[in-house]
Amino acid sequence: MAFELTEDLIEQIENFIEVGDDTSILALLEEVHHADIAEILDEISTEEATYLIKLLDSEKTSEALMELDEGYREEILDNLSPQEIADELNELDTDDAVDFLSELDEDIQRQVIDAIEDEEHARDIIEMLRYDEDSAGGLMAKELVRVRETWTVDGCVRKMRAQAQNVTRVHSVYVVDKNDHLIGRLSLKDLLTAEAKSKISDIYIPNVDSVNVHDTGEDVARIMQKYDLEAVPVVNDAGVLLGRITVDDILDFIRDEADEDYRMAAGISQTVEADDNLFKLTRARLPWLMIGMFGGLGAASIITGFNSIFETFPKLLVFVPLIQATAGNVGVQSSAIVVQGLANDSLKGNIAGRLLKECALAIINGLAIATVVLVISHFFFETTYLESVSIGVAIIAVIILAALIGTFIPIVLDKRGIDPAVATGPFITTSNDVFGILTYFLIAKLILGF
Repeated sequence: MAFELTEDLIEQIENFIEVGDDTSILALLEEVHHADIAEILDEISTEEATYLIKLLDSEKTSEALMELDEGYREEILDNLSPQEIADELNELDTDDAVDFLSELDEDIQRQVIDAIEDEEHARDIIEMLRYDEDSAGGLMAKELVRVRETWTVDGCVRKMRAQAQNVTRVHSVYVVDKNDHLIGRLSLKDLLTAEAKSKISDIYIPNVDSVNVHDTGEDVARIMQKYDLEAVPVVNDAGVLLGRITVDDILDFIRDEADEDYRMAAGISQTVEADDNLFKLTRARLPWLMIGMFGGLGAASIITGFNSIFETFPKLLVFVPLIQATAGNVGVQSSAIVVQGLANDSLKGNIAGRLLKECALAIINGLAIATVVLVISHFFFETTYLESVSIGVAIIAVIILAALIGTFIPIVLDKRGIDPAVATGPFITTSNDVFGILTYFLIAKLILGF
């Protein structure tokens, strides 16, 4: 049944909370999905949301909390005791529990871990906190179904039933040896059709794709995309099976990475939300704006240095915005293609080959744009023949330069281990503005013989 969140329903819930009518709240939300619970929590105040979290069953509220924006979830957690937070973590897979716990202060983390009833679950969480959150170890969940190659089919089924109780979704069954080294995977179809006394070693599939616990999230995403996997096992350097990463986990990672790249491309250096305070928003935006300001001052100083040419050829100044806009657009286009290629590992060939290709493309685009501008400048702006030629040649040169800068910088940054997304947006645009203006006036000065 579809759930529809309306203003009347929100008002009704708020009224029940105000009078403390727990029975009506429980009856109203008994069959509501945790994603819809999250939507309700997002619409009411922090105090009211805390009230619901404490009232409802942790099996439902733990998943609802994971759906909330990180900042709002932290506000709610501040109102919960370590024991209440531990109750929520008891219902989550280890990967979600670690994400949940990492948002808390270290002192609170220790208190929450001490309050977790399931000691094995607590140990798994402590182990996973050691890994970088964007590595395979930080993304994996410890809950999985593993079987030994020495088991019989009959014994395997019994032991799988016990393991599956702690696994939300069984994507794969992994086969390990006596030392827990991953040696293969088990097809459920083969398991169901095999004789009860058959050994797992006779029916398992030895070929299994896996990732190392220290692999980056990007590496995991590429492997899962390449082999179309719903889940991938995680092993350590010795090949011991540690956990598994499911497709929903990697999709969350990809979304977060895309959000970060989008912010960086837009010149926002930190994770911020529209509802954050002015200080945090300013701190995230101001650094790149300062870079843009200094770039603008650099372009202004270049223009000032060529003041004398405007006295003889004043119409050249009219085309300065065109040069800047064209350089910025071409640079962002080139860098965006390169950054995308680096992100999905589809960028092939060496730097020289990539630069030559971008140069050829820039020449074609430059000739097309320069031809149009040359005609328009001469007949509509009534520039002289030499002025029109200098503008057209400058546009071709600026487009080539901008394309090379937009291609070269992200590749170099990536080879140095720096996120190439920082090269897009304000950085590329500002640098191309400065070099574009300088190129424009140098070419104009050369052609016009000034």
